[in-house]
Amino acid sequence: MSEICELCGSSEDLSEFEVSGKDGAVVTLCATCKTQIESGELDENHFNCLNDSMWSENSAVKVLTFRLLNQLTRQDLLDMMYLEDDEREWAESGLESGEKVIHKDANGVVLNSGDTVVVTKDLDVKGTSFVAKRGTAVRNIALVKDNAELIEGRVNGVKIQILTKFLKKS
Repeated sequence: MSEICELCGSSEDLSEFEVSGKDGAVVTLCATCKTQIESGELDENHFNCLNDSMWSENSAVKVLTFRLLNQLTRQDLLDMMYLEDDEREWAESGLESGEKVIHKDANGVVLNSGDTVVVTKDLDVKGTSFVAKRGTAVRNIALVKDNAELIEGRVNGVKIQILTKFLKKS
């Protein structure tokens, strides 16, 4: 067992975590990482550490990182990540499968991760004091995996979810 969390580098409250899909594949995790992974409620700020763990030499760490990046819809990091064919197959085998969700803008144009969209209506942003004005460009969007009506993007430096019916692809 490693002396640090193989994802975030913490040295406190460590335990082993089995990565599904391969017998004996374990990684050392801190209580924070393990609890969030098991609950499925991931704190994006805590998991900024995946920027480093994606380059690990340990296949189990890379596979777990790949799965977490998918949950966090971090396509920018997934595009940079390198996995051998057998590692990719193992990583993808642990992803939830089902019907593919297709995101479309207000005009019916298919949206993809990384696209730039434009807001078509002034939108009050819940939890903030600003309005996303009509015509605001939202660059490098992320698709909400299980909801075809929502995308994630940054407006005024704040990560928000926006209904696709108020967007058009630019």
